[in-house]
Amino acid sequence: MNTLLNKLTILLADDHAIVRMGFRLLLEGAGAARVLEADCGEAALVQFEQATPDVLVMDISMPGMGGLAALSRLLAHRPGARVLMLSAYHESIVPMRALKAGALGYLSKRCQPDELVRAVHQVSQGRRYLDPELAQAVALANLSGDADPAGALTEKEMQVFLQLAQGRSVNAVAQDFHLSPSTVGTHLYHIKQKLNISNAAEMTMVALRSGLLDV
Repeated sequence: MNTLLNKLTILLADDHAIVRMGFRLLLEGAGAARVLEADCGEAALVQFEQATPDVLVMDISMPGMGGLAALSRLLAHRPGARVLMLSAYHESIVPMRALKAGALGYLSKRCQPDELVRAVHQVSQGRRYLDPELAQAVALANLSGDADPAGALTEKEMQVFLQLAQGRSVNAVAQDFHLSPSTVGTHLYHIKQKLNISNAAEMTMVALRSGLLDV
Protein backbone atom coordinates (compact mmCIF):
# COMPACT_ATOMS: atom_id res chain seq x y z
CA MET A 1 0.00 0.00 0.00
CA ASN A 2 1.23 3.48 -0.90
CA THR A 3 1.87 5.41 2.34
CA LEU A 4 3.56 8.51 0.94
CA LEU A 5 0.87 10.72 2.51
CA ASN A 6 0.72 8.78 5.77
CA LYS A 7 -0.93 10.67 8.67
CA LEU A 8 -1.68 13.80 6.62
CA THR A 9 -4.94 15.72 6.85
CA ILE A 10 -5.78 17.15 3.43
CA LEU A 11 -8.52 19.60 2.46
CA LEU A 12 -9.82 19.46 -1.13
CA ALA A 13 -11.57 22.53 -2.52
CA ASP A 14 -13.25 22.05 -5.91
CA ASP A 15 -16.76 22.86 -7.08
CA HIS A 16 -17.17 19.55 -8.95
CA ALA A 17 -18.27 16.72 -6.64
CA ILE A 18 -17.05 13.97 -8.97
CA VAL A 19 -13.61 15.58 -9.16
CA ARG A 20 -13.41 15.76 -5.37
CA MET A 21 -14.43 12.13 -5.10
CA GLY A 22 -11.68 11.04 -7.50
CA PHE A 23 -9.04 13.10 -5.71
CA ARG A 24 -10.21 11.86 -2.31
CA LEU A 25 -9.98 8.20 -3.33
CA LEU A 26 -6.54 8.80 -4.80
CA LEU A 27 -5.23 10.57 -1.69
CA GLU A 28 -6.74 8.04 0.69
CA GLY A 29 -5.13 5.29 -1.37
CA ALA A 30 -1.79 7.04 -0.88
CA GLY A 31 -2.20 6.86 2.88
CA ALA A 32 -3.81 10.18 3.82
CA ALA A 33 -5.26 9.90 7.33
CA ARG A 34 -8.13 12.31 6.64
CA VAL A 35 -9.46 13.99 3.50
CA LEU A 36 -11.94 16.84 3.90
CA GLU A 37 -13.94 18.53 1.14
CA ALA A 38 -15.13 22.05 0.28
CA ASP A 39 -17.10 23.12 -2.79
CA CYS A 40 -16.06 26.79 -2.92
CA GLY A 41 -13.50 29.27 -1.64
CA GLU A 42 -15.66 30.43 1.24
CA ALA A 43 -16.20 26.87 2.47
CA ALA A 44 -12.49 26.14 2.14
CA LEU A 45 -11.65 29.04 4.47
CA VAL A 46 -14.17 27.86 7.06
CA GLN A 47 -12.96 24.25 6.86
CA PHE A 48 -9.34 25.32 7.12
CA GLU A 49 -9.99 27.25 10.33
CA GLN A 50 -11.86 24.30 11.83
CA ALA A 51 -9.50 21.50 10.84
CA THR A 52 -6.10 23.17 10.17
CA PRO A 53 -5.15 20.60 7.52
CA ASP A 54 -1.56 19.84 6.57
CA VAL A 55 -2.25 20.72 2.93
CA LEU A 56 -5.02 22.55 1.09
CA VAL A 57 -5.48 21.40 -2.51
CA MET A 58 -7.59 24.10 -4.17
CA ASP A 59 -8.98 24.68 -7.65
CA ILE A 60 -8.36 28.14 -9.07
CA SER A 61 -11.69 28.51 -10.86
CA MET A 62 -14.75 28.18 -8.58
CA PRO A 63 -18.06 30.05 -8.37
CA GLY A 64 -18.18 32.90 -5.88
CA MET A 65 -14.81 33.36 -4.25
CA GLY A 66 -12.28 31.80 -6.63
CA GLY A 67 -9.14 29.99 -5.61
CA LEU A 68 -6.82 32.99 -5.93
CA ALA A 69 -9.06 35.19 -3.79
CA ALA A 70 -9.41 32.43 -1.18
CA LEU A 71 -5.64 31.88 -1.22
CA SER A 72 -4.94 35.57 -0.55
CA ARG A 73 -7.48 35.73 2.26
CA LEU A 74 -6.21 32.51 3.85
CA LEU A 75 -2.55 33.54 3.83
CA ALA A 76 -3.42 36.92 5.33
CA HIS A 77 -4.55 35.08 8.46
CA ARG A 78 -2.52 31.87 8.14
CA PRO A 79 0.81 32.81 6.54
CA GLY A 80 2.19 29.33 7.12
CA ALA A 81 -0.62 27.53 5.26
CA ARG A 82 0.61 25.02 2.70
CA VAL A 83 -1.46 25.29 -0.46
CA LEU A 84 -1.30 23.39 -3.74
CA MET A 85 -3.31 25.03 -6.52
CA LEU A 86 -4.82 22.55 -8.94
CA SER A 87 -6.35 23.81 -12.16
CA ALA A 88 -7.24 23.15 -15.78
CA TYR A 89 -5.23 26.24 -16.77
CA HIS A 90 -1.86 25.39 -18.26
CA GLU A 91 -0.45 28.70 -19.51
CA SER A 92 2.50 30.16 -17.61
CA ILE A 93 0.59 33.24 -16.42
CA VAL A 94 -1.68 31.29 -14.08
CA PRO A 95 0.91 29.33 -12.07
CA MET A 96 3.05 32.45 -11.84
CA ARG A 97 0.11 34.37 -10.41
CA ALA A 98 -0.66 31.55 -7.95
CA LEU A 99 2.94 31.20 -6.77
CA LYS A 100 3.29 34.98 -6.46
CA ALA A 101 0.15 35.00 -4.30
CA GLY A 102 1.78 32.52 -1.92
CA ALA A 103 0.87 29.02 -3.06
CA LEU A 104 3.63 26.47 -2.52
CA GLY A 105 2.66 24.44 -5.56
CA TYR A 106 0.75 24.41 -8.82
CA LEU A 107 -0.39 21.37 -10.79
CA SER A 108 -2.47 20.97 -13.93
CA LYS A 109 -5.53 18.71 -13.73
CA ARG A 110 -4.12 16.91 -16.76
CA CYS A 111 -1.40 15.42 -14.56
CA GLN A 112 -1.03 11.71 -13.86
CA PRO A 113 -2.42 10.42 -10.53
CA ASP A 114 1.02 9.75 -9.04
CA GLU A 115 2.01 13.33 -9.90
CA LEU A 116 -0.74 14.67 -7.64
CA VAL A 117 0.39 12.44 -4.77
CA ARG A 118 4.00 13.54 -5.25
CA ALA A 119 2.97 17.22 -5.35
CA VAL A 120 0.88 16.97 -2.16
CA HIS A 121 3.73 15.17 -0.39
CA GLN A 122 6.27 17.82 -1.37
CA VAL A 123 4.00 20.74 -0.43
CA SER A 124 3.25 19.06 2.92
CA GLN A 125 6.97 19.31 3.69
CA GLY A 126 7.02 23.01 2.91
CA ARG A 127 8.74 22.62 -0.46
CA ARG A 128 7.67 24.25 -3.71
CA TYR A 129 6.24 22.11 -6.48
CA LEU A 130 5.53 23.15 -10.06
CA ASP A 131 4.01 20.94 -12.73
CA PRO A 132 7.01 19.61 -14.73
CA GLU A 133 5.24 20.42 -18.02
CA LEU A 134 4.95 24.06 -16.95
CA ALA A 135 8.35 24.57 -15.32
CA GLN A 136 10.19 25.46 -18.53
CA ALA A 137 7.44 27.80 -19.76
CA VAL A 138 7.43 29.62 -16.41
CA ALA A 139 11.23 29.92 -16.43
CA LEU A 140 11.24 31.34 -19.97
CA ALA A 141 8.39 33.69 -19.12
CA ASN A 142 10.32 35.04 -16.15
CA LEU A 143 13.33 35.65 -18.37
CA SER A 144 11.33 37.42 -21.07
CA GLY A 145 9.50 39.54 -18.52
CA ASP A 146 6.24 39.53 -20.46
CA ALA A 147 4.51 36.39 -19.25
CA ASP A 148 1.64 38.22 -17.63
CA PRO A 149 -0.13 40.79 -19.80
CA ALA A 150 -2.32 41.48 -16.78
CA GLY A 151 0.72 41.90 -14.55
CA ALA A 152 -0.04 45.56 -13.98
CA LEU A 153 -3.21 44.65 -12.07
CA THR A 154 -3.33 44.56 -8.30
CA GLU A 155 -4.50 41.35 -6.64
CA LYS A 156 -7.98 42.79 -6.07
CA GLU A 157 -8.17 44.03 -9.66
CA MET A 158 -7.07 40.61 -10.88
CA GLN A 159 -9.84 38.93 -8.88
CA VAL A 160 -12.44 41.30 -10.32
CA PHE A 161 -10.95 40.89 -13.82
CA LEU A 162 -11.26 37.10 -13.68
CA GLN A 163 -14.91 37.30 -12.71
CA LEU A 164 -15.89 39.99 -15.23
CA ALA A 165 -14.01 38.21 -18.03
CA GLN A 166 -16.32 35.23 -17.48
CA GLY A 167 -19.29 37.43 -18.28
CA ARG A 168 -20.47 38.11 -14.74
CA SER A 169 -22.10 41.46 -13.98
CA VAL A 170 -20.66 44.22 -11.81
CA ASN A 171 -23.48 43.73 -9.29
CA ALA A 172 -22.85 39.97 -9.07
CA VAL A 173 -19.11 40.48 -8.52
CA ALA A 174 -19.82 43.16 -5.92
CA GLN A 175 -22.05 40.76 -4.01
CA ASP A 176 -19.50 37.92 -4.13
CA PHE A 177 -16.65 40.09 -2.84
CA HIS A 178 -18.81 42.05 -0.37
CA LEU A 179 -18.04 45.31 -2.16
CA SER A 180 -20.27 48.12 -3.39
CA PRO A 181 -21.03 48.18 -7.14
CA SER A 182 -19.29 51.56 -7.34
CA THR A 183 -16.09 50.04 -5.91
CA VAL A 184 -16.20 47.24 -8.48
CA GLY A 185 -16.86 49.90 -11.13
CA THR A 186 -13.72 51.72 -10.02
CA HIS A 187 -11.71 48.51 -10.29
CA LEU A 188 -13.19 47.98 -13.77
CA TYR A 189 -12.14 51.48 -14.82
CA HIS A 190 -8.55 50.84 -13.69
CA ILE A 191 -8.52 47.43 -15.39
CA LYS A 192 -9.57 48.98 -18.69
CA GLN A 193 -6.96 51.72 -18.38
CA LYS A 194 -4.12 49.35 -17.51
CA LEU A 195 -4.96 46.75 -20.17
CA ASN A 196 -5.94 49.30 -22.81
CA ILE A 197 -9.34 47.71 -23.42
CA SER A 198 -12.75 49.32 -23.76
CA ASN A 199 -15.42 46.64 -23.33
CA ALA A 200 -16.29 43.23 -21.88
CA ALA A 201 -15.57 41.37 -25.13
CA GLU A 202 -11.99 42.69 -25.21
CA MET A 203 -11.59 41.76 -21.56
CA THR A 204 -12.63 38.20 -22.33
CA MET A 205 -10.18 38.05 -25.26
CA VAL A 206 -7.31 39.20 -23.03
CA ALA A 207 -8.21 36.50 -20.51
CA LEU A 208 -8.39 33.83 -23.23
CA ARG A 209 -5.07 34.82 -24.78
CA SER A 210 -3.47 34.79 -21.34
CA GLY A 211 -4.77 31.33 -20.53
CA LEU A 212 -6.95 32.66 -17.74
CA LEU A 213 -10.16 31.24 -19.16
CA ASP A 214 -10.68 27.58 -19.92
CA VAL A 215 -12.11 26.89 -23.38
